[in-house]
Amino acid sequence: MSVLIIEAFYGGSHKQLLDLLQEKIEGCSVFTLAAKKWHWRSRTAALYFMQTIPPSENYRVLFTSSVLNLAELVALRPDLAKLKKVLYFHENQLVYPVRKNQDRDFQYGYNQVISCLVADVVVFNSAFNMESFLTTIGSFMKLIPDHRPKDLEKLIRPKCQVLYFPIRFPDVTRFLSEHKLCRNLQMTEILDIEEGKGLRTLIASRKCKPDDGLMRNSSLALESHPTEKQEGLSESLMELNHIKKSEGTSAYHGGEDKEHMAFNSCSMLSWPMEEKYNVASKHKPLHIVWPHRWEHDKDPELFFKTLLMLKENGLTFDVSVLGETFTDVPDIFAEARRELGSSVLHWGYQSSKDDYLKVLCMADIVISTAKHEFFGVAMLEAVHCGCYPLCPKALVYPEIFPENYLYTTSQQLYKKLQNFCKRPDLVRRKAIEVLKSVELRFSKRIMDMPMFADA
Repeated sequence: MSVLIIEAFYGGSHKQLLDLLQEKIEGCSVFTLAAKKWHWRSRTAALYFMQTIPPSENYRVLFTSSVLNLAELVALRPDLAKLKKVLYFHENQLVYPVRKNQDRDFQYGYNQVISCLVADVVVFNSAFNMESFLTTIGSFMKLIPDHRPKDLEKLIRPKCQVLYFPIRFPDVTRFLSEHKLCRNLQMTEILDIEEGKGLRTLIASRKCKPDDGLMRNSSLALESHPTEKQEGLSESLMELNHIKKSEGTSAYHGGEDKEHMAFNSCSMLSWPMEEKYNVASKHKPLHIVWPHRWEHDKDPELFFKTLLMLKENGLTFDVSVLGETFTDVPDIFAEARRELGSSVLHWGYQSSKDDYLKVLCMADIVISTAKHEFFGVAMLEAVHCGCYPLCPKALVYPEIFPENYLYTTSQQLYKKLQNFCKRPDLVRRKAIEVLKSVELRFSKRIMDMPMFADA
């Protein structure tokens, strides 16, 4: 009970992180508000939690997301001010896109700045999130008519660190098509194993346990130290060796090379089956998925404009438009639904996680057209399900995805999709490099992190 966890907006990625923390931190105390009416949560949650959280001498650490005005809470509850206060940013309001600049409410960004000032540790889910927040504080404060505060970035930056969002990747083996299953295993050839690459994918495919899919801190931009790489490699090899031993001799065919059979990329598929699939895949339309919130900051206008251009030019494809909807759904969705007609396979929020994962496993390409993204859980979930990602060369995406998965202009996006629509079998043969090329940096248990050292 030494860790007090507070979440003023218990939904989406906020819920995912809180649930993981609650699972990993034994005996923590959790207080939440439902994920609705975000603006009112940001304005009034501190007053609600002041009355809801009982006093306790056992608390040592307070963990909350930046939706909560932490400065207000600790002013209202001086007993909580004594705790080690950890503030986690899923997003920041200083650069959160609005349709018109005059629509931006100064108060939300201001709340986050003063919350940082009272926090002891400030954690961001990406370097893009952190830098965009810190470097915008100065210009943001210039909106104040007079008596503007100075040097706030210098006060806040020393407290800041990046902790990439930990995704619990589920086992989707049962949903994968034959070509995806084979392709995933091809990523774990012996040479890759010797170089320390693809071990995570191999272990996940051999064990097929959800806990193996916990995405650690990862970034191409942040290189691991050699000692960290070596330690990670040793641990992975030890785990791999344990898997092989636990499988016993039943995993191998008598008289054949055991090491080769252990990592034979297509051992569960007969070659005739694979050849038949390759023939069929040339004629099956490209399946495009867009798994994002139905809001303007995800730029659905660009996505649907691109698809309709493909259709006008006689190219065939299937599309699944997933994601959550809220009170105000942009008009473009209803218009696009009519225009796309029979090309639509799935439309709207999926009622269960399994249904959602099944659609991702069926799809070939996942697309982001976001104007705003501080991490992008949906894109990584789709990649985990074997989708080829196409993302803007902006926001957080260059931190996570290699160059060949990024586009700079809408015309580049169109041309890439045009090529794949003409030859969908090409994208189906491509081995997704993202999960094996991204370094796994979140190597410690949640409770081993410095922010929880006092818990």
